[in-house]
Amino acid sequence: MSKALDITNALYTLYPEAPCGLHAGDDPYRLFVMAVLSAQCTDERVNAVSVELFKRFPTPLSMAESEEGELEKYIYTVGLYNSKAKSLREACRRIVDVYGGKIPSGMEDLLSLRGVGRKVANLLRGDIFGLGGIVADTHCIRISVRLGLCSKKDPVTVEKELTPLIPTQMQSGFCHRMVLFGREYCTARNPSCEICPLKHLCDTAAN
Repeated sequence: MSKALDITNALYTLYPEAPCGLHAGDDPYRLFVMAVLSAQCTDERVNAVSVELFKRFPTPLSMAESEEGELEKYIYTVGLYNSKAKSLREACRRIVDVYGGKIPSGMEDLLSLRGVGRKVANLLRGDIFGLGGIVADTHCIRISVRLGLCSKKDPVTVEKELTPLIPTQMQSGFCHRMVLFGREYCTARNPSCEICPLKHLCDTAAN
């Protein structure tokens, strides 16, 4: 626990501000849609596409009622656009029919929405509802194992092992800072171990 807190505090000092890479503001619906679109796509591309997308589909109802082929035209550059459009239409229908047009906060409720896995659910629970949640993306997985916080590169394992180590109120910020740290220092192929500000806390650097 002490090492995890030391790492968390160091990340917060290194990156005082670490907003979500998806520019959804505090809008649960927008973050939900953008998070689904971000699978195998860059945040930059999703942010660019979303400007016109939300002008046309400002609510879950408008997206639920979209005709097949219409939504696809707005998101075709994000990749896997046919399956993502199908997921979003179906999920938005459920949001309207079951949850009154509001994005739910419960884990099981979120997982009942097509296109939503634990990563997206935890992002929403942490960023929108303040409930915490480890977003086990590629950066978080890679860095957590290198630091020695987690035992293997598996999203379920990383979420399970990090959750008791990071204070709930810091989990969302921790994950956003892991993304920044992964891009700046702990890259996938060539980590900058010699100049890394966390090397004194890192198992990989020590070995």
